[in-house]
Amino acid sequence: MAATSLSATGCSQSLLGTSFYGDYFTKTITPPQQAKVSRKAIRVQPMMKNVNEGKGLFAPLVVVTRNIVGKKRFNQLRGKAIALHSQVITEFCKSIGADAKQRQGLIRLAKKNGERLGFLA
Repeated sequence: MAATSLSATGCSQSLLGTSFYGDYFTKTITPPQQAKVSRKAIRVQPMMKNVNEGKGLFAPLVVVTRNIVGKKRFNQLRGKAIALHSQVITEFCKSIGADAKQRQGLIRLAKKNGERLGFLA
């Protein structure tokens, strides 16, 4: 892509860009000297990791069980246990007349306690 330059004597083609030159105009425009910085943010994959991993009363038992039954089967069993516990909390909330916000708070509290005790190690 060639740019056109105009001069006092006529038109000519230039590969450097558009400039006017001659007796009246002699101007060179240079771009500012800045380091090129990528505006694209580097995104790190989020990891669901327990901050208390390896800590807690039941953590050693959980780790040994995971190593014996395998990670895939262990996660299936853990998912079933969490679902069952959430159902128990939901039934409890229905029996005492707690609303959905209180039920969600109890489920979050159960998760936090499970992390502290090492069930989610």
